Amino acid sequence: MSMVEQAQLAPVKIADDLAEADLRAALKAGWDDFKAHPGFGLFFAAFYVIGGMALYFGLFARGEVAWFIPIAAGFPLFAPFAAVGLYEVSRRREAGEKMDWGAILGALRGRGDEQLLVMGVVVLLVFGFWIILARGIFAIFMAQSGIGGESLALLGSGAGVMMLALGSVVGAVVALVLFSITVVSLPMLLERDVDFVSAIIVSMETVRLNPGIMLKWAAVIAVGLFVAMIPLFLGLFVVLPVLGHATWHIYRRAVAKTG
Repeated sequence: MSMVEQAQLAPVKIADDLAEADLRAALKAGWDDFKAHPGFGLFFAAFYVIGGMALYFGLFARGEVAWFIPIAAGFPLFAPFAAVGLYEVSRRREAGEKMDWGAILGALRGRGDEQLLVMGVVVLLVFGFWIILARGIFAIFMAQSGIGGESLALLGSGAGVMMLALGSVVGAVVALVLFSITVVSLPMLLERDVDFVSAIIVSMETVRLNPGIMLKWAAVIAVGLFVAMIPLFLGLFVVLPVLGHATWHIYRRAVAKTG
């Protein structure tokens, strides 16, 4: 019995034949959605951009700018939840429904059963877990380097390079786990009357059935967000909406109702 059957879901069929052509089609559809309704994408991305800038300048003012690196590395963990409003825009455009600000903002609560909010808590807990790991890694290598405080000089030392390497590996594992449980579950909770545990199971099953393609999609998201954050997060005004809309189309391609 598969995990989906064990979850006793409403009948769904998970595609096991996703291909690179589907990723290209999703990105094109995501770009088309953004161009058709840019105001929504810019609105949701603005929270991400402003939050990133506030974080950077706040840490800089406190002389703790070295902490910006692990925090910024974990920042993309919030991207799936930040894109929920964008999923609703894509859903409405696909269904030919009116683009109503109230309804789209209300989508952040899900279908009124708070399952989507629970997923938001899960994302927050994972981010907190990453920060704990990052602090531990930082403390270990800072002690080895002999460099005190929050000095950026640590990053140029041998211990600093090792710290960044280990942190990158650990961060990638954490990000991959979160990607696996959210890439399909969040749009599914938005569209269907299903509990968050069942949605997570479907999401993980989608990744399991299409490991190569879903890993490529995770890489596209990670690289896209990283590059977009370099110029003071400003690139996120375009990259975040396009990836958010595209994820909706990946979900629609991957999961279909059978009854």
